[in-house]
Amino acid sequence: MARSAIQITGLSLAAALLALPCPAGAQGLRPYTVAGDAIPEPLTARGDATRGRALVVERSSTCILCHNGPFPEQKFQGDLAPGLAGTGSRWSEGQLRLRLVDASSLNAATIMPSYYRVDGLTRTGPAWRGKPILSAEQIEDIVAYLVTLRE
Repeated sequence: MARSAIQITGLSLAAALLALPCPAGAQGLRPYTVAGDAIPEPLTARGDATRGRALVVERSSTCILCHNGPFPEQKFQGDLAPGLAGTGSRWSEGQLRLRLVDASSLNAATIMPSYYRVDGLTRTGPAWRGKPILSAEQIEDIVAYLVTLRE
């Protein structure tokens, strides 16, 4: 039986997520408040855009498995999700933060993982149960980078 491209991509994404190392200190999530379509307040101190870019282009973070962007050093980039170029012009820091923390709160049918959510997940590998994919600091680093992408 033939599989659709979305099924194959979903399986590839799941395999990539299972290969990620568990984040250090992931025992408890930091509290946050959702206001409309955003998490207005940072989860931690302001992030570092340089570290954020490194996370985005690292294949193990899974970002460029689905997204493409201004990353000339990465030969193969995704095309299943919106491109990251111009992200900082399209969304605020708070909107980007919510999309990373829990994209399914904005679109229940999204294939984008909820990187900082642990409750209510049904297809989580045993090593990841009760742990976020990214730490609060990593979320803030990625947000700090994405807001710099204006074109």
